[in-house]
Amino acid sequence: MTNMDLNLLDAIQMAMEAEQKAAAFYTDAAQKTANPLGQELFDQLAEFERYHYSKLASLEKSLREEGAFVEYEGKELTLSVPSEVDSKEANKMSVLEIITLAINAERDAEKRYTALAEQTTDPDGQAMFKRLAVEEHTHYRILSDEYYNLNNHGVWVWSE
Repeated sequence: MTNMDLNLLDAIQMAMEAEQKAAAFYTDAAQKTANPLGQELFDQLAEFERYHYSKLASLEKSLREEGAFVEYEGKELTLSVPSEVDSKEANKMSVLEIITLAINAERDAEKRYTALAEQTTDPDGQAMFKRLAVEEHTHYRILSDEYYNLNNHGVWVWSE
């Protein structure tokens, strides 16, 4: 392995650790959120981060064993909570603090994957890191929208 390969593997390890922390953070956030819409959003984000972790683990294994990138098919957020749920949030202030932390983490993750895409010459690797960056940006956008709506109107509006 070259130094560049080792640096990439180190970066992937750091990304995997960040994904594990994000999954735990969102799991905890779901438990602290009173509203089912907020709980569902945080649960799905936790599952998303676990998915990212598993794909990064597959990538790391493939790079170590075969020196090859893996194809990344991506994942979508889907709302499964019935729309008739009351959208008011009883724990508004603590949830706003949680969302602020989450927004910052998603922005950092997007930057991390964008940098990895720029450093990677393999087309599959670039595609995977670019897709991960787009997914993290989507999380950032959704959380920013929820922050605005909770802060200004006291309600969750997240939907498909």
